[in-house]
Amino acid sequence: MKLYLKENVYDAARQRIARIFDDFRYISIAFSGGKDSGVLLNLCIDEARKRGRRIGVLFIDLEAFYKLTIEFVERMIFNNRDVVEPCWVCLPMESPNSLSYLEPTWIWWDPEKKPIWVRPMPQHDCVLNLDNHTFGFYRRNMPFEEFIRHYAEWYGRGKPTACLIGLRTDESLNRYRALTCEKENYRGLIYSTRNGRNSYNFYPLYDWRVEDIWTYNGRFEKDYNRLYDLFYKAGISIHRMRVDEPFGNEAKAGLNLFRVIEPDTWARVVNRVSGANFGNLYTGTRLLGNNYRLPTNHTWKSFTKFLLDTLPPETAAHYRRKFVKFIRYWNRTGCPLNSDYVEFLEKEHPDKIENTHAFSRRGSGDKEVIRFRKIADEIPELDTKKDLLTWKRMAMCIIKNDFICRSLSFGVTQDLTRRQKELIEKYRNL
Repeated sequence: MKLYLKENVYDAARQRIARIFDDFRYISIAFSGGKDSGVLLNLCIDEARKRGRRIGVLFIDLEAFYKLTIEFVERMIFNNRDVVEPCWVCLPMESPNSLSYLEPTWIWWDPEKKPIWVRPMPQHDCVLNLDNHTFGFYRRNMPFEEFIRHYAEWYGRGKPTACLIGLRTDESLNRYRALTCEKENYRGLIYSTRNGRNSYNFYPLYDWRVEDIWTYNGRFEKDYNRLYDLFYKAGISIHRMRVDEPFGNEAKAGLNLFRVIEPDTWARVVNRVSGANFGNLYTGTRLLGNNYRLPTNHTWKSFTKFLLDTLPPETAAHYRRKFVKFIRYWNRTGCPLNSDYVEFLEKEHPDKIENTHAFSRRGSGDKEVIRFRKIADEIPELDTKKDLLTWKRMAMCIIKNDFICRSLSFGVTQDLTRRQKELIEKYRNL
């Protein structure tokens, strides 16, 4: 449940940032070139300049960026060198590619693909690549998420370190849960999470809405990524604008805009990333949309098995392993649900669930834990509101090329990374 305070989110964010500056000597801002991290960086620059402090700025260059995004990053870094210590990372790392079965991940700045890189390697003095980086923790093609976890510890050199991230819970349920679930934080601050032995992640903008982001930029005349102006002119809702890495499940909907706004860049993206043009053509259609209709004479169970049979053997085996873990979790551990969801399931699907009547320790601890005895084919009334054990969810995971299975609440693991590399090597020359 959300609790609303009397103060506005702008004043609250400034107070949070001031508290972080009071408590930490080493502060680094995760900057992506997007609207949220841009606002966060501007707020922190103002605070640092007022205190005569310097702050770190981590920008991980994903290679396949709009030119306007890179121009914004350059302005924010080089117009504020009096207070920022930039770290512009151009190292090969892998990220999900939800547009291809044969290449479920792609590696930006892969030296083997240098002739077809989307952009030339930046030449700024703050750029760190394979030739000059000093990250002792870095390993070739490591997942993006793993790099982020280690970076804050590296930046702080063993001293207490704060890593500030422009995450807003208003953007997705997963982001909301990331802050509200039970976790170790910094001195009871809900907008913080322990990252490592000496570092914490902080989310000062966690309660901002997208309207607050643009109100801040307009009222204080702050610099922002001008790409959003083009999105707005193209009729894109402010709630759907994305400028991050374009091949994940959330951002792929903007691929058609990539083609229109920067056709030269788009041509290189199609040549560089498997499935990019497929995503441009079919994202948002029945083929990849949430409203995908079940084929005639199929149940979601039979259709899931049909999809598994059509995949390459290694890919199918990967999904089966994930689905088995997903099913076992709901069978053995269960998940806390709101009382109205529990009431609905007990009334409509009593043969499939078990109410443990035990209260979860997550959040406020007022939700009963529900297990599933059987897998439901689908639960239309709740499928779009809550993650439940249904065959439809597993089928949609395959349909959307969600190789990591984030929609089933999985994250990137070392074992997954190894299997992805093996799969990519096998199909590299096809």
